[in-house]
Amino acid sequence: MKKDIFLEVNGMTCASCSAAVERVTRKLEGVENCEVNLATRRAHIIYDTEKVKLSDIKNKITKAGFEPKDIVEDRKDEFGVQELKELKEKRNRLIVAAIFLIPLLYISMGHMLPITLPLPEFLDMMMHPLNFAIAQMILAVVVMVCGWKFYTVGFKTLFRGHPNMDSLVAIGTGSAFLYSLVMTIQIPKNSEAVHHLYYESAAVVITLIMLGKYMESRSKGKTSEAIRKLIALAPDTSVLIRDGKEIEVPTDEIMAGEVLLIRPGSKVPLDGEVIQGESSVDESMLTGESIPVEKHPGDEVIGGSMNYNGTMQIRVTRTGADTTLSKIILMIEEAQGKKAPISKLADTVAGYFVPTVMTIAVIAALGWFLAGKDTAFILNIFVSVLVIACPCALGLATPTAIMVGTGLGANNGILFHSGEALEILQNTNAVVLDKTGTITEGKPKVVEVIQTSRTAYSKEELVKIAASCERLSEHPLAQAIVDYGKEKELISEEVADSVKNFEAVSGRGIRAEYESISVLIGNRRFMEEKGQDISKLEEAAQSCAKKGQTPMFVVLNGQLEGIIVVADTVKSTSKEAIRSLQKAGMEVIMLTGDNQAAAEFIGSQVGVDRVIAEVLPQDKARIVSELQQQGKKVLMAGDGINDAPALVQADVGVAIGNGSDIALESSDVVLMKSDLQDVYKAVKLSRGTIRNIKENLFWAFFYNTLGIPVAAGVLYIFGGPLLSPMLGGLAMSFSSVCVVGNALRLRRLNLEK
Repeated sequence: MKKDIFLEVNGMTCASCSAAVERVTRKLEGVENCEVNLATRRAHIIYDTEKVKLSDIKNKITKAGFEPKDIVEDRKDEFGVQELKELKEKRNRLIVAAIFLIPLLYISMGHMLPITLPLPEFLDMMMHPLNFAIAQMILAVVVMVCGWKFYTVGFKTLFRGHPNMDSLVAIGTGSAFLYSLVMTIQIPKNSEAVHHLYYESAAVVITLIMLGKYMESRSKGKTSEAIRKLIALAPDTSVLIRDGKEIEVPTDEIMAGEVLLIRPGSKVPLDGEVIQGESSVDESMLTGESIPVEKHPGDEVIGGSMNYNGTMQIRVTRTGADTTLSKIILMIEEAQGKKAPISKLADTVAGYFVPTVMTIAVIAALGWFLAGKDTAFILNIFVSVLVIACPCALGLATPTAIMVGTGLGANNGILFHSGEALEILQNTNAVVLDKTGTITEGKPKVVEVIQTSRTAYSKEELVKIAASCERLSEHPLAQAIVDYGKEKELISEEVADSVKNFEAVSGRGIRAEYESISVLIGNRRFMEEKGQDISKLEEAAQSCAKKGQTPMFVVLNGQLEGIIVVADTVKSTSKEAIRSLQKAGMEVIMLTGDNQAAAEFIGSQVGVDRVIAEVLPQDKARIVSELQQQGKKVLMAGDGINDAPALVQADVGVAIGNGSDIALESSDVVLMKSDLQDVYKAVKLSRGTIRNIKENLFWAFFYNTLGIPVAAGVLYIFGGPLLSPMLGGLAMSFSSVCVVGNALRLRRLNLEK
């Protein structure tokens, strides 16, 4: 049986580590795929349980030098705690290292300044060279102990055949320290050896890289800010109404069906239905909708939303992992945990990067040795090449941008199922929009009531009779007439008792008796079947049909009295959204099952490029496929069950808010709001994120392409400067910080314009 799991992997420090975890895991028979996200420290593994056990996979990762852990389900208790603990530990070790580095630099370099800094006589370089060297050695050892992880992890992964960035640091600074140690031992015999000490170089490199790692960790913490904010939305306790009493209980203990009291200013703890009271609710953190939503009895509320001004009682409908908030968090985590295709190049390079850098360092050292340079010069070259190379930047370029991009999307009610969807979306050039529920509201409304010239009933009486009878029907068009009757305050609960002998004829209409009046309401076919003459309103009915509206004939006591016109209205934002998509270079196509004339009317209202009408639900996927065969990258947006095959067929399927569960599961992107503007925002976010990733990858490759030759002494050959290992270490640290900082710029991307 195939299983799809996520594991937390600790001990990874750079892209070489994540590449090593992927490599050793994929070698196991039964493991179909393994993708490791360095930024989130999560491995996404797909394996066959009949061929390999999870314990085997964990053992393999452990043997490679890393620590696999199961993902903790209780996110609220664990999420971010480990990261904060590690960040605090890094800060403390950095402070201690810096405290001991300052006197080390004072002793080792004070005499090189234009104004020589004073030293106690027992530390004088000329009078007591051994004391001078030993003092530096002791201070350097303390600094290197603060960076002990570089050595334990670096040498461990090196000996296990998976060298990483720590290996480079360990070899480089270790070489400088050992060389200095040898010189220190020789001082009693040869005092000139005191001029060949590099303790301060090793200590400075370690401290600077620790500084860079600390800043990198702080920046990476901000990339997962969106999930932390979402987790914090659900309150720990809730007010439960039980046996008429209010009881405060932990939210985790609440069961579906129980009733909660939501006071003004408090958060809604779980998904539920309002059963009493009214209020304005802020759902912006979940849907991106900035305007509070009015809630009345019968309306649904989402756990995590903020109740503003009224007291409500809600009946809980979903708890635990079934709540909307939990599903959103899970979807974001999965999107951030899965790699985008664009990361493959960086992963491939990172896998060979460290061995290549080690080879270059050895070749450069040998080259300068053959050129006749002294040991100090060769050591300088060797250490500089090792410490300036940084696979971290390559490994962080893609996942950090994906994390920030998906987080920004979540804040705007745009949820991506994967990083792959985020990447593919930016390449789409054709948008297929289902009309009903996507371009239009998807909820028919009465737009007009037309009566015959000679009628025995007023307009209000006609609507009252029709709405009273249609109340017994479940058809959406009937519901539109009932809603209209309620809106005009023409019907009440008691009126329904006046309706007798009700019969609904599928696909045609209804017949009933209202008090002593016989009633027929339905379409043209129904009237023709009943032998009714509708010629008086024939022209008006045809005119309505051409505008995409549905005329419902009303016959009372055998006489045609009027038509009630029902139509699905266009969303207020659809036209502007379609214009934005067209400006973004995309062809906009509308799909609908309506007749051609009605479809053309709606299409012209919103300004789509093409209209494909009279499409049966089962044909939607075929039309998307035909567009793909024409070379188009298709984005399909829809909200219904019948859209699911087309959503799967499209290069990117976008489920519009309030859609069916099947549509949501079949899609690559979920829009929490039922607003077409969010389709454009999703495209803009995708393009901005991929652009950011490309910038990151460019700078990561550019930095290493330029930095390594300079460190190897290429400029020195032509009379240029020689790179100090200290500057190399500084550059190495800040290359990762720059990449993460560039990814964080995405948070300022304006999706509105």
